[in-house]
Amino acid sequence: MTSKRDVVFPADRHALYELHRYSPAIRSNGFLFVSGQVGSRKDGSAEPDLAAQVRLAFTNLNAILSEAGSSFDDVVDTTIFMVDPDSKFETIWATAAEFWGEAPYPTVTAVGVTWLSGFDFEIKVIAKRAQ
Repeated sequence: MTSKRDVVFPADRHALYELHRYSPAIRSNGFLFVSGQVGSRKDGSAEPDLAAQVRLAFTNLNAILSEAGSSFDDVVDTTIFMVDPDSKFETIWATAAEFWGEAPYPTVTAVGVTWLSGFDFEIKVIAKRAQ
């Protein structure tokens, strides 16, 4: 028996979803699984300034969470990907702190990668669904 995915699209979806054929988020078993979000403009291009790119990634993430009736306060697990963390971590982490909220914080795994299709930062989360 197959079930249809319960997909969440933000109101202002960007070109990357169709271009790369993925869903922004899926609701399942009381959780919201959000695809990795990058600092992409509406046309799918990368925001060139690193801090602005991180802010835009969080803006894109928060739009999905909001559409699902959630917020970053509902996030329980995060995975952050960054290109060249030796030179970019401090800027990324300082900018992410603007969105991180108060303790208790979600879990986080940070991964250095060599390629993010023109982006320097990506964040993927799992959130508990709003009741």
